[in-house]
Amino acid sequence: MKPDVQWQCLHFNEMTHLQVYQVLQLRSAVFVLEQACAFLDPDNKDLDCYHVLGFMGQQLVATARLLPAGLAYQELSIGRVATHKEYRRNGIGIGLMQHAIFYSEQLFSEQPIKIGAQLYLRTFYEKFGFIPTSNVYLEDGIEHIEMLRP
Repeated sequence: MKPDVQWQCLHFNEMTHLQVYQVLQLRSAVFVLEQACAFLDPDNKDLDCYHVLGFMGQQLVATARLLPAGLAYQELSIGRVATHKEYRRNGIGIGLMQHAIFYSEQLFSEQPIKIGAQLYLRTFYEKFGFIPTSNVYLEDGIEHIEMLRP
């Protein structure tokens, strides 16, 4: 049974203090604790981004940020894609990417989307039309690859 996730997309300025806190908490749980990456997550880019939020009740279970062209890459980008550990393997990640792409197209019109994907997720992103455009590189000690959805 597919989980009942309520999706929304908000610009940083539209988010409540609680929503910002929940996003930072989820990203810290995934990237800092689970993946053992010591990095400064609040990188000032969030301020200029839209954020896709997936809630089950009051619990934030998934998030991604939509970066306008020129902020991270020359192209529009999707980043900080994270799903709560307890809610994985049930389609929420697929829903998150579907919504991130949908909202990107609605907000910025259809244009190429570039991502810096963790290498182990390459085939996941290929299912959404992303193709590799770089060699493998290390970021925060994790193998990544740049991918583009034309």
